[in-house]
Amino acid sequence: MASLKNAHKSFQRLHRERHQPDGRSHLGYLEKKKDYKARALDHQSKKNALKLLRKKALDKNPDEFHFHMINSQLVDGKHFEKKNPEEFTESQLKLMQSQDVNYVSYKRSVELKKVERLRANLHLMDVGDKPKNKHTFFTESKQAASSSAVAERFNTLPELLGRTYNMPNLDKMKQVKKLYTEADVDAMEQSAKERDRAYNELQRRVARAQQLKIILDKMTVKKEIMKSKGKGTVTKIKDGDATSAPVYKWAKERKR
Repeated sequence: MASLKNAHKSFQRLHRERHQPDGRSHLGYLEKKKDYKARALDHQSKKNALKLLRKKALDKNPDEFHFHMINSQLVDGKHFEKKNPEEFTESQLKLMQSQDVNYVSYKRSVELKKVERLRANLHLMDVGDKPKNKHTFFTESKQAASSSAVAERFNTLPELLGRTYNMPNLDKMKQVKKLYTEADVDAMEQSAKERDRAYNELQRRVARAQQLKIILDKMTVKKEIMKSKGKGTVTKIKDGDATSAPVYKWAKERKR
């Protein structure tokens, strides 16, 4: 009987949906039943989703708290996610993933020795961490407090007021111009360039030593956390960022 049913179906005419007539071709593609079915299912799913969201909004507790409320906000009616500052920079990640604590500690000690050697050779006249000296004048008018008036009081040029050392007056500059030759002036300029180059190198090495210290602190904290993993004795106090390591607190443990 089953074979007869199959044979009977083989002689049936296949149902074909008509195409768009030529007179209505300007209206576009003629929707078929499969297209309608897909559109209807999509409409029903969106309708059910809106119905569920409407029900959740009606049943929501206005005093309900969620931690995501802290990490997001509304600005001009638009929802934005608050971005936390990155804890690691790209250079810190590369060094932490490729080297160990001993290597970073060794490189930091090398940088500190070079910094001490440079500081011993320089007089530290223009270093940024040196406190700025102040010279206060009390004047009766704003015109008397201008840079030209201050330069006139110091008997120097207005361009030299920002110098914290070796600020010559006009009389000494005239004498120097008479006494020194062009070769001496070139030598002084070369010496000034070398001094500036040394100060720039000192600043770079100080910054490098500071970065190595930050990386060393982060790696040390991570190593200590791995040691106490699973014991439940570590509490995070402060998140880390690109300039400082995270702060953790270990529970007091009595040593035998």
